[in-house]
Amino acid sequence: MGVPLTPIIKRKVISLSNLRGRTLAVDANNVLYQFLALIRKPDGSPLTDSEGRVTSHLVGLLFRTTRLMSEYGTRLAFVFDGKPPRLKRAELGKRREVRAKALAQWKEAKASGDYATAFSKAVASSKLSLQMSEDAKRLLSLLGVPQIQAPSDAEAQAALMVARGDAWAVASQDYDSLLYGAPRLVRHVTLTGREFLPSKGESRRLLPELIDLQSVLDGLNLSRESLVDLALLVGTDFNDGVLGVGPKTALKFMRQYGSIEAIPSNVLPRPPGDLDSLRKAFLDPEVVRDYRLEFGDMDEEGVVSFLCKERDFSPQRVDEAVKRLKSVRARRSALTKWMDSSGQKPRPFR
Repeated sequence: MGVPLTPIIKRKVISLSNLRGRTLAVDANNVLYQFLALIRKPDGSPLTDSEGRVTSHLVGLLFRTTRLMSEYGTRLAFVFDGKPPRLKRAELGKRREVRAKALAQWKEAKASGDYATAFSKAVASSKLSLQMSEDAKRLLSLLGVPQIQAPSDAEAQAALMVARGDAWAVASQDYDSLLYGAPRLVRHVTLTGREFLPSKGESRRLLPELIDLQSVLDGLNLSRESLVDLALLVGTDFNDGVLGVGPKTALKFMRQYGSIEAIPSNVLPRPPGDLDSLRKAFLDPEVVRDYRLEFGDMDEEGVVSFLCKERDFSPQRVDEAVKRLKSVRARRSALTKWMDSSGQKPRPFR
């Protein structure tokens, strides 16, 4: 879910064309959950193959990835979550309870024929299984799209990749990568430009947003360490925060006192958890530094075999996606040959 910083974060609305030639470190689990939530039948049931295996995430992954790469010239590198940090276990437990409740409500609404309610509850009941993650990794490998397995939180790993210049920005709906030190974050990298709101049973229009960490810090007059403290007051995936303290109040505290310890006890009677451990989770997260970011060739036969023969995809639609990706490879190959013949060096995709 991430930390809710929207009220205080400066965001710049951009278009997908602004991402042309850029490499994005994609928070894979975040994106896959989007697909699982939205790509469903009218009654809220996920798409499945003939053996009952969920395919909603594969549908979204195939068509969004190939279109972003072919139509907008964006390069995508997917970063997958590893073992959840110890501090996150309580939050994951809460999410399981929410999903279980939503699942029961979905089944009840579906049985009564209330498909509008059923769909909204189904969105909240989405669960990404290990098999789904493995299927997603397999498809990306067949497409030649790089994937990095984070040892823990994917956003921490993606933030490192951007900080090192191996990617231009993190792509995620959440703000956590800023706390991890990502220089840039891009939100709402979607093709439909819509977001479904389960609580309201309706969707809203979305436009891509670019967030520059240094601009945020300068605008708020905070250091990154103070921004982390602000987030801890509000509540993160690692702690509950302080009751009654939202982003604006937390910002006021940080500007006035600079750190959580400096807040008087009559203002803040109790700190929001083990501050040293919570801060370390964001300022010194577990990451891998010897990752390999390589864009490979597409295994066209493998893509067709996996999706059409094993997962019952429409051959026509898979062929369309394959052709889109082949056009990207062809343009890139032509550009490389021209650069070689002219003695010029291609601009890095970062």
